[in-house]
Amino acid sequence: MALADTERAVTNCSDPGSPFSEIIELNVGGQVYVTRHKTLVAVPDSLLWNMFSKKSPKELARDSKGRYFLDRDGFLFRYILDYLRDLNLVLPDFFPEKSRLQREADFFQLRDLAKRLSPRVSKDNSICEEISQSDTEEGAQQCGSSAGMETLRTMSVSGATCSPSLDSRKPGYITIGYRGSYTIGRDIQTDAKFRRVARITVCGKTALAKEVFGDTLNESRDPDRPPERYTSRYYLKYNFLEQAFDKLTEVGFHMVACSSTGTCAYTSNDPNEDKIWTSYTEYVFCRDQ
Repeated sequence: MALADTERAVTNCSDPGSPFSEIIELNVGGQVYVTRHKTLVAVPDSLLWNMFSKKSPKELARDSKGRYFLDRDGFLFRYILDYLRDLNLVLPDFFPEKSRLQREADFFQLRDLAKRLSPRVSKDNSICEEISQSDTEEGAQQCGSSAGMETLRTMSVSGATCSPSLDSRKPGYITIGYRGSYTIGRDIQTDAKFRRVARITVCGKTALAKEVFGDTLNESRDPDRPPERYTSRYYLKYNFLEQAFDKLTEVGFHMVACSSTGTCAYTSNDPNEDKIWTSYTEYVFCRDQ
């Protein structure tokens, strides 16, 4: 049940003059976050600072449960919130979405964060994508320099410097799974409603999954997974199996096995009514050395 504004105001406020409660509930692109009011206003002149210090609660959009709503990337907002807590940025290794996170930082008007996420150009005009923790480290982080590589080893925030070449691609297996359903009516030829894929899952080593699917991989169910660990909780942001197969083929994978199971059920107790078939299928892909 949604909380009324009068109930939300009961909690203690960090600023007695603020119309907002100390604890704020946010709905960001469908992801729910709970944080303190002082965290949201930590960076003056940012978008969130303007929302929660210059506006009243009635001026802000809400969802059906009374949470303040932001139509942005709910997964990446966790890093925005982490930055606001102590004004420091720590990303997982092999983080593939720095450019999208930079776009979010620009939207929320977090200029220092956007600056840290922006690619740097070295003296030979090559792009260096390392992220600095302070402005004093910027000069030391140049692509190809030994000093830059030494700084990289000591940084708590790091990312992949380049995509793997054909020779450096590691062998391994990735399993693609999906649950699909189709309905068959009395007249099979005219009433069949073919495959409906609910979600395409990805199982395998984290580093391989990110290499193959990149930004199209949804990591929200298993975030910050180390690159050498395995996961069975990733899924794709689209529902086309052929698109997933194309991605795998482009980076050297080929199918080595598949299996499928299915069940049948009636939509009602009448055996003459439509039959609903539900199936679960897995495809195993391999890339050799």
